[in-house]
Amino acid sequence: MNKSELVSAIAEASGLTKADSEKALNATTEAIKGALAKGESIQLIGFGTFSISERSARTGRNPQTGKEIQIAAKKVAKFKPGKALDEAVN
Repeated sequence: MNKSELVSAIAEASGLTKADSEKALNATTEAIKGALAKGESIQLIGFGTFSISERSARTGRNPQTGKEIQIAAKKVAKFKPGKALDEAVN
């Protein structure tokens, strides 16, 4: 499912127009990005938790040349599905 299909599904389920559904989806994703950028986690009961994790610096290997390279430390976004989502999928 891509973004336009998701917007259509939201519009159908909520009774909103597609334009309003797209605004709601954009506002939601921006709010999630903003909270993660501040280092906060977002818990949506029954759906899951978005959080930030620190990945330490490490030595990697260039697959083409086999030469070792240094990979810098960085923050990565994580998602842990909630129990209801996990049960719905399985």
